[in-house]
Amino acid sequence: MSTTTIRIEDDLKARVAAAAQRAGKTAHAFILEAISQTVEQVELDNAFNATADQRWAKLQASGKTVPWDDAKAYLAERARGEPARKPAARKFAK
Repeated sequence: MSTTTIRIEDDLKARVAAAAQRAGKTAHAFILEAISQTVEQVELDNAFNATADQRWAKLQASGKTVPWDDAKAYLAERARGEPARKPAARKFAK
């Protein structure tokens, strides 16, 4: 395990210490958890954006999509346990 030094303003340091105490943690554990959560969120955001980019590229390549109103109605019927017919994909208007 390596050591990293950070410089933070005195006010922020006091806020971290107070928040850590309220959470029943040391300031060190509190900071590590905050860093871990931030890194995880950035990784999730990047994965979400990569998936969105792939889907957008696929939509543009195929030119087909399902209108949101049709998809929403289909999903609502399925959620209610009703028989639902999958909506047909249509050409995408660029």
